[in-house]
Amino acid sequence: DRRFSAADVPAAKLRKSGKVVISNDATKITAWRFSGNIREALVSLRSLRRAATSNFGGMLYDPNTSLSAVPQRYSPIIADAARAHGVDPRLVAAVVRRESAWNPNAVSHVGAGGLMQLMPATARFLGVNDVFDPRQNIFGGTRYLRELLDTFDGDLDLTLAAYNAGPGAVQKYKGIPPYRETRAYVKAVRATYEASMASSHSF
Repeated sequence: DRRFSAADVPAAKLRKSGKVVISNDATKITAWRFSGNIREALVSLRSLRRAATSNFGGMLYDPNTSLSAVPQRYSPIIADAARAHGVDPRLVAAVVRRESAWNPNAVSHVGAGGLMQLMPATARFLGVNDVFDPRQNIFGGTRYLRELLDTFDGDLDLTLAAYNAGPGAVQKYKGIPPYRETRAYVKAVRATYEASMASSHSF
């Protein structure tokens, strides 16, 4: 199956008419097109099960690590989402910090909203009904990080680049896209994440 993410769905240039339906289950998300009695699978993304603690590109992802200096109201939500999706909570916190500076009502100039700045199409793809609900947003954003980590074989830089610019751009350039914003984003989130592993007061 071709690997993809929520960001690819609205950008796909579908030349044929028909109803598009996205189905979710425990192992994969598939976009189907229905035309009359014909069902066609457009794209499918599989979620690979990994051990709770895994080594990715020199980074240790531990979903059970403790958080410090994170706003108290968000710390338990991040911890729950991290355990549910097997993502280091310090990475989730680093993304939230960069995306919204912990503002649950943040809206970007392109329409992304909430703590982890989910685009409307991405939010729908992830089953998030209200991007301004902190729990829904963090769980959705953490799940998206997990899908991207799986898609890019745990490569942290490519995962962060895909979160910012979309996986299609990463696949197109076979690496971090040459966008100033994306390169700065990867550098900033990675620096915050690395600092959080060295010090509990990096946030």
